[in-house]
Amino acid sequence: MEAVFQRGARPRAFDYKQMAVYAVLLAGILFFAAPLYIMIATSFKPMDEIRMGGIFSLPHAWTLDAWRQAWFKACTGLECNGVRVGFWNSVKITLPSTALSLLLGAINGYVLHYWNARGGRALFSMMMVGTLLPAQMFIYPLVVILSKFSIYNSLASIVIVHVIFSVPITALLFRNYFAGLPIEVFKAARVDGAGFWQILFYIILPMSKPIIIVAMILKVTGVWNDYLFGLIFAGRDNLPMTAQLNAVVSTSFGERAYNVDMAATLLTAAVPLLVYFISGKWFVRGIAAGAVKG
Repeated sequence: MEAVFQRGARPRAFDYKQMAVYAVLLAGILFFAAPLYIMIATSFKPMDEIRMGGIFSLPHAWTLDAWRQAWFKACTGLECNGVRVGFWNSVKITLPSTALSLLLGAINGYVLHYWNARGGRALFSMMMVGTLLPAQMFIYPLVVILSKFSIYNSLASIVIVHVIFSVPITALLFRNYFAGLPIEVFKAARVDGAGFWQILFYIILPMSKPIIIVAMILKVTGVWNDYLFGLIFAGRDNLPMTAQLNAVVSTSFGERAYNVDMAATLLTAAVPLLVYFISGKWFVRGIAAGAVKG
């Protein structure tokens, strides 16, 4: 009997384009991961080991001394209380700034999409044009205005500034997301007698968790990583962690403690990284569900 052989799958030709894509992605990963690796490795090394060179080598003697010194004893000018002071200042700035930005952005997006307020679109267009201008243009006018109200160089001052610059973006995010929700839900609620705030807080916002997470991530990272506004508007007693980090790495008394500098930098970046790691799935879902829709 003549043997019958089944023809197997034809071997695929070598895909140079796919390999080029992987090579570019790998180069990008190495470009961003290498500094992070150096920072982490250096923060766990004692200074005696750092002096020996070997910037890419792992620590031979792992130690948390640099982390403890960065948190409790790092000098920010004349004071040596560590970056923990700036951490709690950043928390006090970030929480109200994020909450108010999301609340006002959701209300504005809700009004612009569902209620068609008279002149609302023109006002929103002017707000968006303002966001395209350099923020540095508004610093002096804001300083003058806040000084007139006697709140300059205070916690309220920096919170107000962050909210002012955040509302247009959050309003755009919420407005575009609401455009993807079924309009029949809004109309049914109106027929049932629901009012303005009832529809927003009991119907629309519970359906908008993905975009709330997106806006929260953007605002938390934006406010936490801010340096310029915090330095100008927060006042000496409310300097955020980024401003204190700059003071730590710029202060030089005797030997430069590179391990302490790296530990302080990682502590400053810990909150945004943690937010992204915890909420990354929701962030991608919110972007895909309508954050970039027109």
